[in-house]
Amino acid sequence: MVQQGRIDRHSRVLDLGCGNGTTAIWLAESQGCRVTGVDLSEVRVDNAVKAQAEQSPELRDRLEFHKASATELPFADGHFTHLWSQAVIYHVHDKSAALAEAYRVLQDGGIMVFDDLLRPRRDISADAQKYVYDRLLFDTEFSFESYQTALKAHGFKILETRDISEHLQTSYLCLSERTPKTGGEHAEHFAYLTKAYIENGQSGGKRRVGLGVVRLSEVAQRSAGRQ
Repeated sequence: MVQQGRIDRHSRVLDLGCGNGTTAIWLAESQGCRVTGVDLSEVRVDNAVKAQAEQSPELRDRLEFHKASATELPFADGHFTHLWSQAVIYHVHDKSAALAEAYRVLQDGGIMVFDDLLRPRRDISADAQKYVYDRLLFDTEFSFESYQTALKAHGFKILETRDISEHLQTSYLCLSERTPKTGGEHAEHFAYLTKAYIENGQSGGKRRVGLGVVRLSEVAQRSAGRQ
């Protein structure tokens, strides 16, 4: 995503849904860029600010963290050269507003590089609903194809898309194998997680849930000339 997004030391990156700031700090450190992280969770933002304080003074100066909604970003038009997001937009209740805000805060020619969960098909099994969609607290109207249509409708030019749904199966089966199988007070929870990870993997293989990366591996570029 860094390579395809063309992020370097001159970049001003917005990390949308930054969580505890781990990726934002990594981006700022590895690429030498400035990174602003936003998240709807005050707890996560507080954790990110604490992590920022533990970095070197030079790295701290290139990081900012704010509590903010993806649908109402507190930044001026064209403030960032890049927008980065990983498995976040599917959580947002008004995805159209989030895409519009992403477009607004990017400068002309700016790049949005992100991945997100997808719904490849409407008909899903009861287990997929319970262990995948309900557990992850998400639903989305976007398939791999319709996501691209929505991005174009908001003014983005699609540079590259990659459907990486096939890798979900292997990833989640590895997680299921790593989940503790011992007893104890958390045995029931671990058993649930093992079942959930297996179902996630099977759902990926059966195209009940998908993952797309867009420059949309997913990446989108703002069209030159602000409307």
